Amino acid sequence: MLAWEALRIAAWRPRLAREVDDRSLPHELDWLRTAVHLTKGCYKGQEGVARTFNLGRPPRRLVFLHLDGSDHLVPETGAAVEHGGRVVGRVTSVARHHELGPVALAVLKRSVPADAELTAAGPAGPVAAAQEIIVGLDGHGEGRPGPRGPVTPGLRRRAT
Repeated sequence: MLAWEALRIAAWRPRLAREVDDRSLPHELDWLRTAVHLTKGCYKGQEGVARTFNLGRPPRRLVFLHLDGSDHLVPETGAAVEHGGRVVGRVTSVARHHELGPVALAVLKRSVPADAELTAAGPAGPVAAAQEIIVGLDGHGEGRPGPRGPVTPGLRRRAT
């Protein structure tokens, strides 16, 4: 199970009761590529999914963390992720990958910069963490509609 968990984390796959909670949106977890059908008929929550798909900006985003393994101690699930002394998210899954070393998935606030220096609360102190972007900072989905032109192109004001 430990090896399977490490491979799941390295493949960026969210897991129920870890990354997924009662507030989760598909956009935050990168499920628009694999799990959400945007052209299907009606379903519960469709309006929220469509609105966030078209406008972007979900409140949180899933990231892959490369953890510093020099202390041989890794953060536990639920550990706080900090940026500049401020808590910006939580570690949701942690494992030791056979090639990548200690890795984790975390759900962070959307406003955290892509190049931010992050730390995760570990058992012996903060553990440095470098993020790999899974969900873009803007949160826009692939294939969303482009900008529209004028609403009514023939009804423009004439200069007097």
